[in-house]
Amino acid sequence: MERAGLKVRKLNPSELEVPEEFQVQLDASPKLKTAFESLTPGRQRAYLMHFASAKQAKTRVARVERYIPHILDGKGIDDR
Repeated sequence: MERAGLKVRKLNPSELEVPEEFQVQLDASPKLKTAFESLTPGRQRAYLMHFASAKQAKTRVARVERYIPHILDGKGIDDR
């Protein structure tokens, strides 16, 4: 797309749908919600896209549970 001179518009995290499995966790934990909201928009977008890309609910749940400690630590999806 860049070769054709087209620009790719980046979506704001507020424009992305929050997967139900992650929303349940956010509603249950004010600490998690605060930590997620304090992440940069790019990090929020990466998490939301990763969670939503799973086709099965059990995979989305597993992904959310796996990354909750990273979110609470203020880390992005690829940060170690």
